[in-house]
Amino acid sequence: MLKFIHITDTHLVEQGHALYGLDPAKRLARCLDSVIQDHADAKLCVVTGDLAHVGHRDAYRQLSEQLARLPMPVLPILGNHDNRANFREFFPQVQTDTNGFVQYEAPIGEYRGIFLDTNEPGVSHGVLCEKRAQWLADRLAEDDRPVLLFMHHPAFPLGIPSMDRIALLETGPFQAALQGHTQRIRHLFFGHIHRPIFGSWRGIPFSTMRGTNHQVALRLDETTNVPGSHEPPQYSVVLLQEESVTVHVHDFLDRSDRFWLGE
Repeated sequence: MLKFIHITDTHLVEQGHALYGLDPAKRLARCLDSVIQDHADAKLCVVTGDLAHVGHRDAYRQLSEQLARLPMPVLPILGNHDNRANFREFFPQVQTDTNGFVQYEAPIGEYRGIFLDTNEPGVSHGVLCEKRAQWLADRLAEDDRPVLLFMHHPAFPLGIPSMDRIALLETGPFQAALQGHTQRIRHLFFGHIHRPIFGSWRGIPFSTMRGTNHQVALRLDETTNVPGSHEPPQYSVVLLQEESVTVHVHDFLDRSDRFWLGE
């Protein structure tokens, strides 16, 4: 069994600044403290975008320093709040495709991990253009190994209208790239929504969870603005076996009583 950690939506800002009344850097530090204490045996950590809140250089400096504490490799991708150039300055080791997008592949046990870049400067919704989608199609065509797919924006509506409006809106290139390969995509991991959600899309199981700072409140009705909340932050612990992908969501700041249950 292989274990890895999934973190999303860290939203770091300049050092010493607050975001929605919280310090994103301190919240991330407590998240990483929990990972180090309880899951130091994980083989890697994935961070699915919105690493910074406004793409500030100092946010990526802090992120680089914090993630260096982990005893495992870290694989980050970009979200709509990120700045590609500033990210690359502090994470030069992260691969890009031939067009400069932060897209790459990494082995995760017997699975192929494929990491996508849905960042488009100036907009909040996701974009996977023809060039990015062709890169994905080329990777999927290379062999028939099982795939774990990582991206920031979901590519389908989730029933939260305020967030569905800023998902991956033009999905044609993405769906074309997946054509004939969906049965090999064993799980789709994404961020952006700041809520624990699990389901399947076109037969592909998916999961996402809350971010490490602020959250999106559960409002399934039409609202003009995105409703925020201070629900508990989370990260996921993913367990891989040859025939299964199991996702455990952990509220790492929860301090409720622990006790042994009777039979």
